[in-house]
Amino acid sequence: MTAASLGRATTSEPGITRVPSIGDWLADVAADPARQGAEIVVESERLDARRLDRDASCVAAGLLSLGLAPGDRVAVLTPASGASLQAWFGIARAGLVEVPLNPAAGSVVLAHCLAQARARAVICAPDLVPLLAEALPGSSVEHLVLLAGEQGERLDGLPEGLCTTPFAEVLAADAVALPPVDPGQTAVILYTSGTTGPPKGVRLSHRANVNLARHTVELMGYTAQDRLYSVFPLYHSNARYCSVMAGLEAGARVLLHRRFTASRFWDICREHGITAFNYQGAMVSILHKQPARPDDRANPVRVAFGAPCPAEIFAAFEERFDVRLTEIYGSTEVSLVCEMPPERRRIGTAGQESPLYQVAVVDELDRPVPAGTPGQVVARPKNPGWMFDGYDHNAEASVEAWRNLWFHTGDRGVLDADGYLTFLDRMKDTVRRRGENISTWEVERVLTDHPDVAQVAAYGVDSDLSEEEVMVAVVPAPGTAPSPASLVEHCRGRLTAFAVPRFIRTVDALPLTPSQRVEKYKLRAEGATPDTYDRENP
Repeated sequence: MTAASLGRATTSEPGITRVPSIGDWLADVAADPARQGAEIVVESERLDARRLDRDASCVAAGLLSLGLAPGDRVAVLTPASGASLQAWFGIARAGLVEVPLNPAAGSVVLAHCLAQARARAVICAPDLVPLLAEALPGSSVEHLVLLAGEQGERLDGLPEGLCTTPFAEVLAADAVALPPVDPGQTAVILYTSGTTGPPKGVRLSHRANVNLARHTVELMGYTAQDRLYSVFPLYHSNARYCSVMAGLEAGARVLLHRRFTASRFWDICREHGITAFNYQGAMVSILHKQPARPDDRANPVRVAFGAPCPAEIFAAFEERFDVRLTEIYGSTEVSLVCEMPPERRRIGTAGQESPLYQVAVVDELDRPVPAGTPGQVVARPKNPGWMFDGYDHNAEASVEAWRNLWFHTGDRGVLDADGYLTFLDRMKDTVRRRGENISTWEVERVLTDHPDVAQVAAYGVDSDLSEEEVMVAVVPAPGTAPSPASLVEHCRGRLTAFAVPRFIRTVDALPLTPSQRVEKYKLRAEGATPDTYDRENP
């Protein structure tokens, strides 16, 4: 009998399909002959499902031997690696709570996350120890588990009394009988980006994680013959549950890269026989803006999954690269809320509500609005285990988000008469100009359609009159240099007059998160720089 089977929960809720804990689920995958080819490759490190299953039991035993107890929080501060996978599944198998952190977040944000999560241990890459040392004061961290690498001088600056253990020692522990893990308990705390305030910790259960992986496989039709590719970090749900766990669930192989490279993307897909990839943020637009090649269609990719692909390039992208896109809408708190697979299409929308959620669009008093009327998108699950369990140590934000028994996404959207959802923008991302609400998404969509624009971000900056003015930061397409005046003319007639940008700034690159989302707060903070074009004072 294995350690995993000793710790396996046997109860199930009446009338509800049993969903195991992550550790039990991984043991099932590793023991399934039909999924023996399941493998995760991080850069050049390879772990098959059986090895990952064995390693998870050892890491679980090793962490518990440090004096940690089920329910304790263990932060993980490391780029994607084989060790970060071993840590992820070992923490889950032990019944501990994983808190994956963004190494690029900076010490202030890390300190906030460590303190709020009340982490007792941190698993850290050696080169990130100086950053961790800045974030530890005021935290409850007692244990540092250090990944392999040069050690010694890098440990300077750590608090006295911190117990340091090599990860190799944790991994070398004997797999022993482990405590059973309730699938309903918290498995992970994922921190939001915090663009409008301090990051919030989203508590997700084992059941929610396994459910998302299984539904992704069902939605995309993944099989053991597939090869999945992701360039997104393991502190976000996309790569974790829609690539790594989805690939293991299907018995497929998964390739993880730490960085997205547009120029080499399709060559990587050819080299590794990739059949499916995930996209987010500006990724599809960036790929579409790359110079055309005669072999664009000569790639093994059959499907891609994510959001958003601009409606203007949707069909052209599919035709050019011979790939079928499945658009979705969701968030860390509520995952696949809406879906638009190829057989149920209305391009320009995020699709209809999935089998998992009810979706509505409401006004400021939470009253449903008529079809075609903009409002806030709200959602709630149809079965247990699909929604987050609250914001960690933030009851006020949890109650506010869940008011009137719906999760309030903070997104503005429109449902048509057939139930297709069109995302408009983040409600806090809307520009308010002279009494008018302007959708930044609409401004970006119009400018992205310009042949000389590779990327664009629209946002509000303070007006000398009142409220805000519309500003855009534009990255020109390779080999082009569009004039700001020509971009303004492109917008005229395509946008309502009050939405035409006043300020246009040409930049080499937009500030992006690792998930390819634009960090607009950085652009807002810079405002109208000396090199910015002002159409009212050209």
